[in-house]
Amino acid sequence: MGHSICYVVLHLLSIFCVGISLVSASMEDQRRDKIKLLPGQPKNVGFEQYSGYVTVNEENERALFYWLIESPMNRGPNLRPLVLWLNGGPGCSSIAYGASEEIGPFHIRPDGKSLYLNPYAWNNLANILFLDSPAGVGFSYCNKTTDLYTFGDQKTAEDAYVFLVNWFERFPQYKHREFYIAGESYAGHYVPQLAQIVYQRNKGINNPVINFKGFMVGNGVTDDYHDYVGTFEYWWTHGLISDSTYRILRIACDFGSSQHPSVQCMTALRVAVAEQGNIDPYSIYTPPCNDTASLRRGLNGRYPWMSRAYDPCTERYSDLYFNRPEVQKALHANVTGISYPWKTCSDIVGNYWTDSPLSMLPIYQELINASLRIWVYSGDTDAVVPLTATRHSIDALKLPTIINWYPWYDSGKVGGWSQVYKGLTFVTVRGAGHEVPLHRPRESFILFRSFLENKYMPSSSS
Repeated sequence: MGHSICYVVLHLLSIFCVGISLVSASMEDQRRDKIKLLPGQPKNVGFEQYSGYVTVNEENERALFYWLIESPMNRGPNLRPLVLWLNGGPGCSSIAYGASEEIGPFHIRPDGKSLYLNPYAWNNLANILFLDSPAGVGFSYCNKTTDLYTFGDQKTAEDAYVFLVNWFERFPQYKHREFYIAGESYAGHYVPQLAQIVYQRNKGINNPVINFKGFMVGNGVTDDYHDYVGTFEYWWTHGLISDSTYRILRIACDFGSSQHPSVQCMTALRVAVAEQGNIDPYSIYTPPCNDTASLRRGLNGRYPWMSRAYDPCTERYSDLYFNRPEVQKALHANVTGISYPWKTCSDIVGNYWTDSPLSMLPIYQELINASLRIWVYSGDTDAVVPLTATRHSIDALKLPTIINWYPWYDSGKVGGWSQVYKGLTFVTVRGAGHEVPLHRPRESFILFRSFLENKYMPSSSS
């Protein structure tokens, strides 16, 4: 009897010691990933940030790069949820876009050397986790080169899930925190696909439970058929293409049954691009990057709004900043000495994408039935994935309407419009292009706050 009691005590002690060693290991990993100070960063910002690599495949040495930016200490980061942000492409960096020109606390100045604070940074409301996904994008890497030519939706989602599981082991204080996923553009695939895996694995007996509450997608690729019908409709109704080209596009481009457009469709698309001219299709009413400098020099005196227009050249600033060795060292990035320069988007990953389902609508239906919080938003000056495309896709779900189309307000001005369905909320942001937080930072902040609080967009003009 005495021997058995001793065995039990020793066994419990061993479990306790293993637990302590795992906790201490995770704390050591956190300490290693903590960012002391980024080059050009304003001092005394009041929040902690971490960055580094999480291995998602030991055999092929695939590792994904993350950047965690916590809420300021005076806003109680320990009480706030965790939000994973994903950019799309496929093949584009969440560090370059989401973190550095949209929702992150630091934006890069044109010199590519200094940073300034974003007053509408989303980390004021939640702890934000940015992820470069899949491997080969941004600072994420794999040591098996052939891997770069085999990425697609499924592999990207699986790797992102493994990343989450391993990341939560490194940051156990976040394990039981409310968790959301958000993203834009081709992340219209990434976000619901990852959400589906998390939801399904949470039901598994031996899988770690992630406290997943919902997701939000902006100007997202959703359903090929409805996306193209809605895009051609937007081009025509906004005067970007001719009547004849619109008719040809509708006849020649059948994306509901094939991922490979016909020769006639490609010809019509080239004509459409020519008819649109030298505009920024991601924001049709603002000048493209190559004309920005001359336009601003010549028009600032007569058109004061021009100086406050969004800057379409922000990608160039990211290229300058993140290729600086001292920046990479501060971020604990490029630890393997990648042979190619850092880029906002990967040519290889994007050009060799292997699988892309025609529609995300079945996943939406499954997750709506699971009672997750689902919001979809659209900037209404985006001609790449326009709001008409998203409206067609949502309409195809045939959801009952709870609150019909209404204007929402910010300081007495219409910020956009919204419709609340059973299981899904749709919001437009007036005057915003493809990257809503870049074009309308204040309005997107209000949108994000409403999403987290699960409240309708403010409908009062007072």
